[in-house]
Order: sequence, then C-alpha cells, then structure tokens
Amino acid sequence: MADRRSSRNSKNPDLAKSDRRIKDDERRDSPRVPMKFLLRDVAEGGSYVEREGDLSLGGIYWKGKYPPHGTDVEVRFRLQGVPKEIRAKGEIIRVLDHGNNIDFHVRFVELDVGSELAIAKFIDDMVR
Repeated sequence: MADRRSSRNSKNPDLAKSDRRIKDDERRDSPRVPMKFLLRDVAEGGSYVEREGDLSLGGIYWKGKYPPHGTDVEVRFRLQGVPKEIRAKGEIIRVLDHGNNIDFHVRFVELDVGSELAIAKFIDDMVR
C-alpha cells in the first residue's frame, strides 16, 4: 500500500513541487554568520586556502574567482570558546557564476556530533 501512495505522489507534479518548496524553506531556516575558514578542494589536493564567507549549521558559503576541480572539499575553522579546530568534509551543492565572481554553497557530509553541537551553540550565541 505504501508503494501505491508514493507512486501516486510522484504522478502529481503540484504535490511534488509543493513538497520541494517546503524542504527548500526548511533548509534556509538555519541562520548564517560570517566566518573565515580554511578550504581545500579534495580533487586538487594541495594546501588549504583561507576564505571568507558564511557558516550555517548545515554547511558554508563563500565567493571565489575560479571553479573547483571537483565537488568534494575539506574545511577547517575555529570557533570562539571552542578549544579544538572544527574539521569537516563537504560537498559543493550549488555554484552560481556571476561573471566576475562565483558563489559556492557547500553542505557538510562528514561532521562529528561534538563539532555540530559547537557550531549550533556558536551560531545561537552570535544571533542573539
């Protein structure tokens, strides 16, 4: 019976579009705070490069000049009041090319629970 319900929903484009819209809105509920972080393109390897952008609970955002070689990145940053460096692996989920700069949106795919809680507390403290 569950299979029949899911197949019915997939045939209704208005319902599917509505579900997507809700998910997009929920994803944007996490506040963003300005942050400097070190970033490395996994496909390219090499050294970490400092970037300025925004941090949210689910990932990071920054502007750059050059497109990445791959979609996987490694991110490192420090949070005020947290003794250990936060390290995460991320996936570039959106790239918007504006001609003279490119917007990069990354979703964390590997982040330990302690780091996630530290980010949540840091963002909460910053937006109060």
